[in-house]
Amino acid sequence: MALQVGDIVEGKVTGIKPFGAFVSLPDNKTGLVHISEVSYEYVQDLAAVLEEGQTVSVKVISIAPDGKIALSIKRTHPAPPRGNRQGGGPRSSQRPKREAPPRVWQPKPVQPQGEMSFEDMMARYKTQSEEKIADLKRVTENRRGGYSRRRG
Repeated sequence: MALQVGDIVEGKVTGIKPFGAFVSLPDNKTGLVHISEVSYEYVQDLAAVLEEGQTVSVKVISIAPDGKIALSIKRTHPAPPRGNRQGGGPRSSQRPKREAPPRVWQPKPVQPQGEMSFEDMMARYKTQSEEKIADLKRVTENRRGGYSRRRG
């Protein structure tokens, strides 16, 4: 019986490597189940999921011209619904809920200093503006690698 892409066959695990497991197939052929094709869940250590000599059901994914056979264990089972995924891996759709609302920049509250004349308010505004511009220049110059302007 010649193997074809899409066939589901029984095989024995003959070797486990960090990247996948080698499976002995009928007709004295061997295929590789990549670690990403073992389970729909994240698998960090194959030795925790598979062991040598274990009989597994595998699906033939591809057969390369040089004879290499790619196999999958997870494709022999239907995929679980996305909402019911287990585990807290980086791709998990279950995120922790935020306790507080997101922080949004708010201007500092201005403390009224009694009755101020228009000139006093303008002087304070000018001082604050100059401080903000100086901060902005400092930040931009740091990003540019210390660029400074020459005055002519």
